[in-house]
Amino acid sequence: MSLLPYALLRPLLFRMEPEAVHDATLTMLAATQHTPLRFAYQQPRIADPVQLAGLTFPNRIGLAAGLDKNAQCIDAFAAMGFGFAEVGTVTPLAQPGNPKPRMFRLPQAQALINRLGFNNQGLESFLRNVQLARFRQASPPPMLLGLNIGKNAVTPIEHAADDYLQCLKAVYPFADYVTVNISSPNTQNLRSLQSDAALSSLLNLLEQARTQLAQQHDKHVPLFIKVAPDLDDTQLEQLCATLGSHLAAHSGADHDAKWGVIATNTTLSRDAVAALPYGNETGGLSGAPVKQASNRVIRALRQGLGPDFPIVGVGGVFSAEDAVEKIQAGANLVQIYTGLIYQGPALVTQIAKGLRDHAA
Repeated sequence: MSLLPYALLRPLLFRMEPEAVHDATLTMLAATQHTPLRFAYQQPRIADPVQLAGLTFPNRIGLAAGLDKNAQCIDAFAAMGFGFAEVGTVTPLAQPGNPKPRMFRLPQAQALINRLGFNNQGLESFLRNVQLARFRQASPPPMLLGLNIGKNAVTPIEHAADDYLQCLKAVYPFADYVTVNISSPNTQNLRSLQSDAALSSLLNLLEQARTQLAQQHDKHVPLFIKVAPDLDDTQLEQLCATLGSHLAAHSGADHDAKWGVIATNTTLSRDAVAALPYGNETGGLSGAPVKQASNRVIRALRQGLGPDFPIVGVGGVFSAEDAVEKIQAGANLVQIYTGLIYQGPALVTQIAKGLRDHAA
């Protein structure tokens, strides 16, 4: 149980500039994760193992990418009781991201807007931090680790695959699964990679690279595609058709080499927050206003991809009930980010228990 009541701490944190708090929190977690001070945020781990994409997830609740872009706090998140944590997005080269200010709180809507723009220290630093993590020293490890990859802002969209392939080759040996982020709204033209022709080309290139990497490293790493909540019905049908065609074309490949979808990223919609302070800031909106859009995408993906396709639901999860809605919509697992910022580490245990009880 956490020794630090987050409800007392949050008002102090929310008086500070959002990105400054974000950076200070990560610095604190990185500094304390291997010391007794981790008990300030440590939570009991809920055992609820789930088989998905050839992996055994210790429980159904994970950390979404974007919170720990440089993989500095992996062991801290393991201490919070997550069944899996996803770090990144990492790009081949370090990049500063977009100009500040670029992160905004909308507490009336339990939401955030960010236009960070894949700010990160690059592959070399990212991999060094991943290798410093100690959570795998336990047998079995307390959680699984996803590594989220993207493209540099300066890379033309027609050469985006080069960045993804470079990242995939670098992170593959250290990942339980890899997420291919093609849906951030804060990198120009990135979402065009969700279209049928562009996605089909990228999937084929990634499949070819993974086949070689699997032989090289003697391990099969699932690949997840992270998609936007703003896809319309036609785009979702095309997405399902493209993924289905790709799977059919590679049905003879090793069955341990899986694909999945993470649904969803942040939204460009401002319908729920336009009247609020900061509601019209440029960037991706996360938090409670995204819940229904995310659930809509999850339902469409489940219908279009069938009962066995791995889907991770994320967007607007602030309670066990919200997480159960994701499962009922068709998700196999659930991730949180903004909910963690608003509710604190105790939310991890609450959701893990709720999902276990729902599955019982």
